[in-house]
Amino acid sequence: MEELVIRDADVVDGSGADSYRADVVVDRGRIVSIVKEAAAAGCQRPKARRELDAEGLVLSPGFVDMHAHSDLALLRDPDHSAKAAQGVTLEVIGQDGLSYAPVDDRTLGEVRRAIAGWNGHGDDVDFDWRSVGEYLDRLDGGIAVNAAYLIPQGTVRALAVGWDDREATPAELERMRRLVAEGLEQGAVGMSSGLTYTPGMYAKDAELTELCRVVAQYGGYYCPHHRSYGAGALKAYEEMVELTREAGCPLHLAHATMNFGVNKGRAPELLTLLDEALAGGADITLDTYPYTPGCTTLVALLPSWASEGGPERILERLADDDTAERIRHHMEEIGSDGSHGVPMEWETIEISGTGDPALAEYVGRTVLESARLRGKTPWQVARHLLLADRLAPTILQHVGHEENVRAIMRHRVHTGGSDGILQGAKPHPRAYGTFPHYLGHYVRELGVLSLEECVAHLTSRPAARLRLPDRGLVREGYRADLVLFDPATVAAGSTFEEPRVLPTGIPYVLVDGRFVMEDGRRTDVLAGRSVRRSPR
Repeated sequence: MEELVIRDADVVDGSGADSYRADVVVDRGRIVSIVKEAAAAGCQRPKARRELDAEGLVLSPGFVDMHAHSDLALLRDPDHSAKAAQGVTLEVIGQDGLSYAPVDDRTLGEVRRAIAGWNGHGDDVDFDWRSVGEYLDRLDGGIAVNAAYLIPQGTVRALAVGWDDREATPAELERMRRLVAEGLEQGAVGMSSGLTYTPGMYAKDAELTELCRVVAQYGGYYCPHHRSYGAGALKAYEEMVELTREAGCPLHLAHATMNFGVNKGRAPELLTLLDEALAGGADITLDTYPYTPGCTTLVALLPSWASEGGPERILERLADDDTAERIRHHMEEIGSDGSHGVPMEWETIEISGTGDPALAEYVGRTVLESARLRGKTPWQVARHLLLADRLAPTILQHVGHEENVRAIMRHRVHTGGSDGILQGAKPHPRAYGTFPHYLGHYVRELGVLSLEECVAHLTSRPAARLRLPDRGLVREGYRADLVLFDPATVAAGSTFEEPRVLPTGIPYVLVDGRFVMEDGRRTDVLAGRSVRRSPR
């Protein structure tokens, strides 16, 4: 007898088609049968060792978070309710060009310092891996939800070239090509870049194109955080479209937003650019989170020249008064490349977390507010935080536009990504709320998307991008990564004031046919594993 039958569910199967009522049978981690309208037809109802009454609940494929920063959280936090409680059954990590494989001892230490604001310093993690394959093997030891990995181009450059702003030599470029190939052979699904973060931002287009050629050879995709989301946003999108066209590589645009005052109401221009490329045969997808503020690290706002050489060199420059004044001038009066070419608006920069608890009084306030409270300039406050917290502060950037958010999420190649940073005392609520916020706010309350459309955005579209042949749909033979939610009550519990509150209306989540959420509570099941690149 099979393990589980989910009775009388309203199945939204991920294809975008209309929902239907059915009994769904699960056994050994797979969907083994779907009996539509079983009760109404009066036919023999399927039986199993356990029966779950899903009356009033929608059954859909598990949600795929196309942009996650859980690289260490998956290892240090077996509970991982931040994602499991949202119905996420697969996260794509290794984002924005910086993560923890492939590395050597030197590079690992540098990367740990550089992205402490994203993932913490990692003092509670045993870094017993160096290659991509070894990291994926660690994930296979058992994690809360599944995870796929992107090779981080910035880490690869740090390993082969270092943190200097210069072109790679032919030998260094060949080493980077080899590192990318090895990572893909070991199971990575593609490559990411952070082109406003060092050292990835120092790569010219020709270098990126060569690496993308390798990605394409292995059937992966390129996921860039491109060079500007502000003054040069459209040009930066065009650059990525052209670069991947030249390389013959599929493109997935990370957190594809149009932010800052210069881009208010300009989402249609981005969508026209994408539509023209798609009509010409380009393979493009994108992800967004359903909020207007962004989130990153405070150090990311510095001009690229101030970050050359890595974290220790940044701290040296900040400690020098004359150099620090040059940094301020670039940020406040010119608009540094780190802040997307837009002069700093300190009233939009809210400190969301610090590594040092002694600096917690800054959390939840904008840099401008903290400066006024202390009788200092905003730059003095920002500089103090960067030095005292050794580059660890995270920030919220209140620079988005609701009309842009809604326009982009309607697009036919859109997928969902939380970009969720789980560090800090007051993280962005998207880390805990992205997927229920789509379903509750943008589907039920606003009607921006139909339920069937939205579920397709969050399930089958990302599964297709990841080239996963047995995920993303409720189909017989597919993996039983499933979520049951109440369409009348599903909602994000997280807010900007209380960002770590779990969602409502998602009582059951299954990974590999096993309940990781049951009756709205996290179980002790660790059914997640690495999801590796499928052979071409």
